[in-house]
Amino acid sequence: MNTNLGFGDRLAQAMKSSGQLCVGIDPHPGLLQQWGLEDTPAALATFSEKILDAARGRVAAVKPQVALFERHGSEGFKVLEEVLAEARQLNILMIADAKRGDIGSTMSAYADTWLGERSPLSTDSVTLSPYLGFESLRPALDLAQQHDKGTFVLALTSNPEGKTIQHVGQTNSVAKQIIEAATEENSRQGFETMGSCGLVVGATVGEALRELEIDLSQFNGPILAPGYGAQGASAASLFATFHGSESQILVNSSRGILRHGPCVEALIDSIELANSDLLKSNS
Repeated sequence: MNTNLGFGDRLAQAMKSSGQLCVGIDPHPGLLQQWGLEDTPAALATFSEKILDAARGRVAAVKPQVALFERHGSEGFKVLEEVLAEARQLNILMIADAKRGDIGSTMSAYADTWLGERSPLSTDSVTLSPYLGFESLRPALDLAQQHDKGTFVLALTSNPEGKTIQHVGQTNSVAKQIIEAATEENSRQGFETMGSCGLVVGATVGEALRELEIDLSQFNGPILAPGYGAQGASAASLFATFHGSESQILVNSSRGILRHGPCVEALIDSIELANSDLLKSNS
């Protein structure tokens, strides 16, 4: 993989070579228990290592859920640092699912944490919340471009509460304005295949896309789509939802894959089955 390319182009390469699946690293207490692990930092490390072992060369990216490490305090963050470093060694693209959003110097600090080259938590990309205004994310957007990294901005999510903000304005909705701003951001930057400012759009929001008259086929970056498998979206319905932008969809699966652990071979089988399902539905 050419590391001199921007994040979007590197992700496009990974999706072409390894498929469009992103596996979550989500050490929920209940899932740790299901795996026969205690709810401790040491167990988080074991859990994460098994997922990375199964994911290597088989997925486009992995997505650690930051809050589930953060709840263990400094020891949890230390494990997350090690997970990010190991994924980097394995040449697996990473998305830190931190959903950060703030203003001014505080946003700059968040940007440095996740996208700065000297930070022990530095990763390939990070999820961001734009609800203090899209331009409040400017420190992260600029730092990502500077270091060939990426961002995924929350745009249209599947949780029922999301519509109280995201749907406001209907055909000129908040969600639509965020998508348009991200499109403009990518247009300002150079890229070969797709831009590095991505979106988070739930895999089950097809009806909302129609109601809000949002056309994602005009978007020029990656779209992280959580909700495949355990959360209700089939591969066929997912690609129907994102008709016109199929090649840009990074399909996230967490519980659907992780419930097959702790056996690495079973995790691999689950990943390969999901990859086959996605490929068949997008061919």
